[in-house]
Amino acid sequence: MKKLIISLAAMLVFAISAIGQTPQAPTTTLKVGDVAPDFTLTDTGGNPVKLSDYRGKKNVVLAFYVLAFTGG
Repeated sequence: MKKLIISLAAMLVFAISAIGQTPQAPTTTLKVGDVAPDFTLTDTGGNPVKLSDYRGKKNVVLAFYVLAFTGG
C-alpha cells in the first residue's frame, strides 16, 4: 500500500511539472519558396524513398498524422 501511494505521488508530481512547461515552437531557417532539404523515408513496403527522386518530376505533398496507426 505504501508503494502504491508513493507511485501515485510521483506520477502526480510528474504530471504537474509537465503541465507547467510551455512548449517551444520548432525553429527553422527555411522560408516560403525555399527548396526543401533532401530526406529519405520508408514507404509502406519498407523501401527507402528520397525526396530528390521526385524533384522536377512530380509534386510532393507531406501529411503528418500525429499518433496515427500507432495505437497510442
